[in-house]
Amino acid sequence: MPRAIDCLVAAILLGLIPAVGHAVEPYSQNFEDLIQSSPTALSGDGWLVYGNVFTSEGTYIYGYGPFPAPNHSLAFSQIVLGEGGTEQGEQVLVVFSDYENGDHAVGRLIESNVYQEQLIGSGDIGDIWRFAFQAKRGNIAGGSTAVAFIKTLDPSSGYALTNFITADMTAIPDTWGGYSLTITINETLVNQILQIGFANTATYYEGSAIFYDNIVFEWVGSVDVPETPTIAGATLQQNYPNPFYPDTRIDFSLDRPGPVELFVVDLSGRRIATLRRGELGAGSHHVIWNGRTSDGSPAPSGLYWYSLKTASGEMSGRMVLAD
Repeated sequence: MPRAIDCLVAAILLGLIPAVGHAVEPYSQNFEDLIQSSPTALSGDGWLVYGNVFTSEGTYIYGYGPFPAPNHSLAFSQIVLGEGGTEQGEQVLVVFSDYENGDHAVGRLIESNVYQEQLIGSGDIGDIWRFAFQAKRGNIAGGSTAVAFIKTLDPSSGYALTNFITADMTAIPDTWGGYSLTITINETLVNQILQIGFANTATYYEGSAIFYDNIVFEWVGSVDVPETPTIAGATLQQNYPNPFYPDTRIDFSLDRPGPVELFVVDLSGRRIATLRRGELGAGSHHVIWNGRTSDGSPAPSGLYWYSLKTASGEMSGRMVLAD
């Protein structure tokens, strides 16, 4: 990430300027032009790292970072030689645990994140971005896990995680393959931080490496994103995350108490799930849809409508259930 983006993020977090216009930019990297022996090869290209530590039962203990991404074999990330094929070339990225964290020795779970980040602007609303890359399994072992991700975080809400779109990399083959994730930007994400990257969780110094190369973050299209729909006495928010898997949250508010129905409809117009029905009080409400139909079976991936019906009328939003 260019250093100009660092300055922009800092300014927005300090409340100095808003994020306007198209702020999200394409990114690509095949690691061939980075100096493999340089300790700043990755940090100079904008890569960051962040660690989270949990008990063996999964209770959060603390986090540390963000820090410039290292380029050595002891913590988080390194550019290595000789692991690529014809498409990957000589140099590839390997992502692994922070083995410099001594909490490995006492059985705590170390989650190590390696990522690029940008800020979302108002001009990005409706844009669809794809994070594509190639990967192969390294020495991941024991109970270690790995994911690729697109995250969005809200600085105004204590960096709350508002999207976490993942691809499980734990059991991928030890031969190179292609993978991708997508995100659609809606108005709720303006001034939030968007991250693309890789993470793993390991303990007791177990192996955790996954190799990555030919990273591309690109705009692939746009959708019409309507303003937040309203009817008299009610407001329906865009679901988040969106696209989603397996769960998504739908927020709505009522100016006065009354009967409410919130339901999901497929593209054929068939109601497949009723998420809320009954009397509700005035104020803010939300539901979680788990991507399942009313009979409990998984809904196919694709485009759906969610509709809020009150005594004053009905309004809808669109959402995408991913694989």
